[in-house]
Formats: sequence, C-alpha cells, structure tokens
Amino acid sequence: MRTKLAAGNWKMNGSRAALTELDALAEPAKGPCEVLICPPATLISEAAGRVEGVAVGGQDCHSEASGAHTGDVAAAMLADAGASYVILGHSERRADHDEHDEDVRTKTLAAWDAGLKAIVCVGETLDEREANNTLDIIGGQLAGSIPDGATGHSLVVAYEPVWAIGTGKVPTTDQIGEVHDFIRARLERRFGEGVGRSVRILYGGSVKAKNAAEIFAVSNVDGALVGGASLKAEDFGPIIEALNVAE
Repeated sequence: MRTKLAAGNWKMNGSRAALTELDALAEPAKGPCEVLICPPATLISEAAGRVEGVAVGGQDCHSEASGAHTGDVAAAMLADAGASYVILGHSERRADHDEHDEDVRTKTLAAWDAGLKAIVCVGETLDEREANNTLDIIGGQLAGSIPDGATGHSLVVAYEPVWAIGTGKVPTTDQIGEVHDFIRARLERRFGEGVGRSVRILYGGSVKAKNAAEIFAVSNVDGALVGGASLKAEDFGPIIEALNVAE
C-alpha cells in the first residue's frame, strides 16, 4: 500500500512568524496520510521537528554537492537543516530559471545522494494541452527527468498542469485520471511492476478544500502538491483531512 502524501509548497512566501501555521496542523497530521511542508530554505531548520507528523522539505537544490555557486543550496545542506524531501523540476523553476529535464535529472541524483526523497514535477502548458500533446510531453519529462534506480522510497512524481497552477482552473477528473494512469504505466514499464506501483503520484494545480475529495477519488492519485492553499492551516487542514479519509 502506498502511503498518501499531502505536500504543501510555500514557494517564496512566509516568515518565522508564519510557522505558527504548522502548529495548527497537529491534529490533521495525526491521520494515516503523510503531511509535508516545503517552506523557503530560510525556515527549514526551524520548521523541522516543530510539529509531530509534519515533515519538512526544500523547494529546489543544486546538482553539485558544494562549490562556487552563489545563492544556491546543496541537497546535503537541506538534509542537514532537517529536510527529508525536495521538490525538483517545478514548472516555475523550468520556466523562470530555464531548467530542462537533464537539469532535473542531475538534481534528483544529488538529492538521492544526500538521502532526500525527490518530488519530481511534470506537466504540460495550455498550448500543449490544446494541441493534444499532453501525454507526449509528460512521457518525455518522465524519461528525461527521472534517473535510473528510482524506488518507491526515493521518488514521488507530481503531475502539475502548468495552466492550472494558481489559476483556479482544474482539469476534469477524467483528464487527471488519464495522466495519472499514463504515469503509472510508464513507471511500471521502466522500473518494473513492483517499483512502478510503489511510487506515489501527486496531483497539483489549484487544489482546494472544496475539490480535494473529488480529486483524491481519481485513479492513481496518491495525494496532492498544494501551493497557495498550503499557506494557511485553515485551508490546508481540510485538504489533509480529505486525504486522510480517501480510499
């Protein structure tokens, strides 16, 4: 059985005062699903271990273990600060920092070397969706971004349609299911049935309390990677609770 995962990506938001939001997640974090918050790197050390049942992760890492890379953070530094996960290949990194699949792949290797679990993001733009190229795009990103040697412990895949992130637009449940089933099949084909079935696949893109239960009922949706709705416990808590009762 795959342990469901509710992951919150705070992006470039939050201060030390915002960490009180984690305290309010203590009750929903007692449920069967895993809860993860990925705050800015400046908050990782204070967030780690603050609330029982709430894991902490980074939002990116460099592919090198150390060196002359001003402003970057190594995977081992995240682990040293208390992180257990790191988000890699988010569409905002791919677009704003011109990251390509090969960059994501080398960062994933660095994360694994540091003992971090990698949440590798894939997703299509609106133009790609309207051109009916979604599965080709996702397939290429999976092949290029995920290194050999993945396991259900080291890898999480997050499907985030770029056109749905922060827009309020959400794919239909049939569209979500089609992509998640496709990702599962590709993972099984490449890594074998055992590993392919053990990797968790998250959905991300305008997940809210009001649509969470419907999304979590979709085939091969093992949780969510949540952006804006993870900043406040009053918004993220109900999403966690919906996942706790999802079958």
